[in-house]
Amino acid sequence: MDAAYNLARWLVRDDHDAQDVVQEAYLRAFRFAPGFRGGDPRAWILAIVRNTAFSWLRRNRGADPPTEFDEQVHGGSTEEHSMEADAVRKADAATIREALEQLPDDFREIIVMRDIEDLSYKEIASTIDVPIGTVMSRLARARGKLARSLKERIAKER
Repeated sequence: MDAAYNLARWLVRDDHDAQDVVQEAYLRAFRFAPGFRGGDPRAWILAIVRNTAFSWLRRNRGADPPTEFDEQVHGGSTEEHSMEADAVRKADAATIREALEQLPDDFREIIVMRDIEDLSYKEIASTIDVPIGTVMSRLARARGKLARSLKERIAKER
């Protein structure tokens, strides 16, 4: 359930909407459970969540234009065990979250599935219905874009 919600949250970018998407996805999964042909049930559920999220976005938000990277700068010094260090860690997490949210949907979803939800390449390939090689190359490109965005944010700070 957590993986389904996390994926939906990153795709629709709203907590309440993500809850609606997961609920609808689970209803679809229950309705189509007799058609499940075996395999990885987690990947099957996440594929349903993904498809439900994209259907929900088309129905409720229309086509969004591609999102450009936002070059805001966050950060500071990191002293161990201090209130300042805690604030910096929170800012760093916020910066990473903001950079991740700025990625195009196909890159964001692949990072969420691999690096946050820890799905295998095979599970991701099954979930988004692409070859494993596509998963690996898309993940590499997504991580590259994320790294460049974070480096640019840090460089602007200096």
